Amino acid sequence: MAQHHLDSLDKKILKMISEDARVPFLEVARACDVSGAAIHQRIQKLTSNGVLKGSQYIIDPEKIGYETCAYIGLYLKDPSSFDQVVEALKKIPEVVECHYTTGGYDLFIKLYAMNNHHLLNIIHDKLQPLGLSRSETIVAFNAVIDRQLPVSDIPTED
Repeated sequence: MAQHHLDSLDKKILKMISEDARVPFLEVARACDVSGAAIHQRIQKLTSNGVLKGSQYIIDPEKIGYETCAYIGLYLKDPSSFDQVVEALKKIPEVVECHYTTGGYDLFIKLYAMNNHHLLNIIHDKLQPLGLSRSETIVAFNAVIDRQLPVSDIPTED
């Protein structure tokens, strides 16, 4: 995966928009002492290079009734079925992340459920039919750290 080198202007832009994705480009331009067009071009470049993956509203799952957050290590009966299992996982709306990992698990997922009973139904009705030999579930009580990488630690070209 290609690494993109950032200069101090890129870094300042990233810091501002990572703190508030809705900050107007003109405000960023003033803080960076450049034109609004320059900010717009930099944002486009950062997006086309894959540094920025877009912006989005973040929904708090708990506020809409999903009170249980779980991490599940999946062991597949047939590890060569990775691609098919991942495609099936994409169709389960409660699954919000899926990772290939080192260690014992074939896949590691994060999901949200309304409660423990709903979690049990997801595991039994949606995950087990995917061809699991077994799974290990960890229920998260609370995320005490939930953040982006700090922009201040990113090296620059300057």
